[in-house]
Order: sequence, then structure tokens, then C-alpha cells
Amino acid sequence: MSEFTIVSAAGQRMLDLLPSYYEKVRETRVVMESEGKEFDHLTADVGDVLNQFFVETATWGLDRWESEFDIVPQSGQPDDQRRSVIRARIRGTGTVTEQLMGKVAAAYINGEIEVTQQPAMHQFTVKFVSTLGIPANLNDLKAAIERIKPAHMDVVYLFRYLFSNEVEAMTLSEIEVHRLTDFAPFI
Repeated sequence: MSEFTIVSAAGQRMLDLLPSYYEKVRETRVVMESEGKEFDHLTADVGDVLNQFFVETATWGLDRWESEFDIVPQSGQPDDQRRSVIRARIRGTGTVTEQLMGKVAAAYINGEIEVTQQPAMHQFTVKFVSTLGIPANLNDLKAAIERIKPAHMDVVYLFRYLFSNEVEAMTLSEIEVHRLTDFAPFI
């Protein structure tokens, strides 16, 4: 075997397709490594472009998604929050129902959400069931809800906090993993 090692995965696959006597030819190994590196880069680039076609995996393509939906991103906003805005815009089409509001809200929050209507009061409630405290991107959620809700309806947001009876049953290590904002404020 030649002293020239092939590192490229594509280069090794190409060498494996050649007759076995080429394995010992240094020049063949050099060419397979060089061409293989190019194919490795091409494969990675194609995979990266493919990732931009999906909101969940897009990175540099988020600008294009935002442009398609006329979204103006906030400066310095993390990619996961930008994705939430895009997902909400995609989900926020059609007749406004509790289910639609729930889908839009779920695009922003990783957790269970309940949306209920109170028609007599001309309002609906968005209740965060499994998320503790105020979500980081609540302003984005509010903007999305405002954009799709009927103009005559008000929105009430209900947040879940840890109360003293829940904290009493927790160990110190369980308490330490929570943010201060997860606990009910003293009123």
C-alpha cells in the first residue's frame, strides 16, 4: 500500500470503484483524494442549500423566508425566534378559530397552550399550560396574534408560575434548575 493516505470519504469510495491494482499507485491515490475533497465539499454545500428549504433547518436562508412573508426581523434576534415568527406566519392563514390561534401560539412556545374564546366578552384567552413564566419571545407572539385576530376581539394572556405549595414539594436541586421568573410574584 502507498504511503499516501486518503482522508476524503468520496475519494475512498472512488478508489474502491477502481480495479484493486490502482490502490498501490500513489498518483491515483493523490488524484482520488483531491477529487474526493471537492466532492465532499460539494455534498456538504448541496446539503446546506437543501436545509434552507425548511424553516426548521434554515440558517442563512432565514432572510429569504422573512422576505417571502414580509417579515422585518428584529436586530440581534436569535434564529430560533426568527423561525417562530416564520412558522406563525405560515400557520396563521385561514378562518380565525381557537385552533388556528393555538397553532400560531404553538409556533412560538415549546409547550402546551390552551386557547379559549369568551364571545360574550369579545375576547379570547391564551393560556400557557406547560411553560413556566413569561416566554422569551412573547412580543413576537403578541404581534402575530394581533395580525390575525378579529379587530373586535381582545386577547388575555395567562402565564403559569410555580406557587409555594409546588415549591415546598421540590428538592433544592429541582428548585435550582428554575429561573427566578418561573416563580409566582408576591403580590
